[in-house]
Amino acid sequence: MSRRAKREAKVKSKIISKLVIVAIFFGLVFWVLRITPNYVNTDIADKTNLVINNNNVTSSLKKDVVIENGIIYISQDDIENFFDPYVYYDEKYNQIVTTSNKQIASIVIGENSMTRNGSRVNISGTVIERNDTLYLPFSSLKDVYNVEINYIESTDTITVDSKDRKYVLADSKSDNSVKAYPTSFSRKVDTINANETVTVVQNENNENQVVDGWVEIRTDTGKLGYIKEDELVNSLTVREAMESEKQIDGTVSMAWDYYYELSSAPDRTGTSIKGVNVVSPTFFTLVDEGRGQVSDNVGDSGRAYIEWTHSNGYKIWPSISNGSYIETTSEIMNDYNLRQELIQNIVSLVMTYDLDGINIDFEYMHDEDKDLFSRFIIELKPRLSEIGAVLSVDVTAPDGSDEWSLCYDRHVIGDIADYIVFMAYDQYGESSQEAGTTAGYNWVKANIEKFLGQEGVEANKIILGMPFYTRVWQERNGELVDNPAVDMKNIDAIVPEDAKRTWDDNLKQYYVEYERDGVTNRIWIEDEQSIEAKLSLIQEYGLAGAAYWEKDREPDSIWNLISEKLGI
Repeated sequence: MSRRAKREAKVKSKIISKLVIVAIFFGLVFWVLRITPNYVNTDIADKTNLVINNNNVTSSLKKDVVIENGIIYISQDDIENFFDPYVYYDEKYNQIVTTSNKQIASIVIGENSMTRNGSRVNISGTVIERNDTLYLPFSSLKDVYNVEINYIESTDTITVDSKDRKYVLADSKSDNSVKAYPTSFSRKVDTINANETVTVVQNENNENQVVDGWVEIRTDTGKLGYIKEDELVNSLTVREAMESEKQIDGTVSMAWDYYYELSSAPDRTGTSIKGVNVVSPTFFTLVDEGRGQVSDNVGDSGRAYIEWTHSNGYKIWPSISNGSYIETTSEIMNDYNLRQELIQNIVSLVMTYDLDGINIDFEYMHDEDKDLFSRFIIELKPRLSEIGAVLSVDVTAPDGSDEWSLCYDRHVIGDIADYIVFMAYDQYGESSQEAGTTAGYNWVKANIEKFLGQEGVEANKIILGMPFYTRVWQERNGELVDNPAVDMKNIDAIVPEDAKRTWDDNLKQYYVEYERDGVTNRIWIEDEQSIEAKLSLIQEYGLAGAAYWEKDREPDSIWNLISEKLGI
């Protein structure tokens, strides 16, 4: 080999060596960067750790957990964040009110007792104030929130497990180091011995939380981490997840069955209603100035009606109306004790008459009472859930007058109640100074989208209410003189045979206009075609179902249509 060739070979060798060194360097950098995060210590050692359903939430706490005299206190802000988004300070009675799925509890600040679902019980601790922050005696609320609470003094850790979630234990097959992350290149968070029992973390599908062959566990010190999945033996499911069951399997189809409060319930013995699985008779009304008392309009005829519903396999959710008593309603909504009086009366009525649910039909309320009406629904729901009764709440379209439309917080009602019933009528009603349809398809559709959008209501909570009536708009010399309601079943009888019916594809209705005795009559017709169009919106938007105001205003043929469209 020539001297030049040797020199070139030497240079090439040096270049290759440098490249190898650079590659090794970047490889080491990559390896360090890869494993370093797994060694970062994220433990919070200077405060009490809170582990909720195998999730350490300590870093998300707004206030530190307080432990005094063996009692665990959690701030109202953190209760709101983790356990009850609607926890409430009632200034009038100087108390905290908190709710869960089946419980409502109130604790007067400074008192060692609470009222839970209407019963007074003594508790350890009370609501305390520290640095202008209210703290609840969490230890005493485990039954309210349906949780198990364990304080581990050695690690200053509180574990909270919801009793409605799946809970699994298993034994460690051998001595193990519990890793912070599902990899061998991770720091140790705890050590467990052979045959030591650990809690196995469950994912959202109620299966063991497994990542790349590593399973997440919680040790008896409250530490969360991973060991190899094959290191777990003797798995034991202590409890399965509690699945909530709906009364109605599938689409809701509810017929309101109105009768005047001084008359008797209709006798429907020997009949049935095709396409319906819920009926809502007008059994109950608030007593004006009654401070939470309810007028009971059941009687012998109502008891027979209840027997008829159950014999036909229907659920019965009677309506309770506020009778449009705006001041009576306001008085109740503005007083916690009066709300509880009304709630207790409703619960008693449900139990007395073996009802399946309640339909709250409070209309015409002060808009400034909106949040307090929501409080009423928040406080009513757990009491009904405790006895297995469904709560549905009627509301109007989102945009409108203060006392008709703006008096509802549809988002909160839709979040809390089993169902929110959109009374999709009257687009143009009795008090309107302008003639128009009772429920045009485009208006109904637009408002459904408002419920789903600006109001933030889940589609599977919305029942679409539709009218079995319309109005005859009567004008003389271009001036509106009257607008009487007419039942759907009677429309053909009042419209002259020679009157021309014009289809409006936006409204999905026929429009008819005719003269009689010097009066121009204008009708936007509700019939099978208009109802069919509105029923189609239920499937289009995935709504919970439909409701109809009111039974006996419809032609018999409408039930075949409803049965076919809703599959009931």
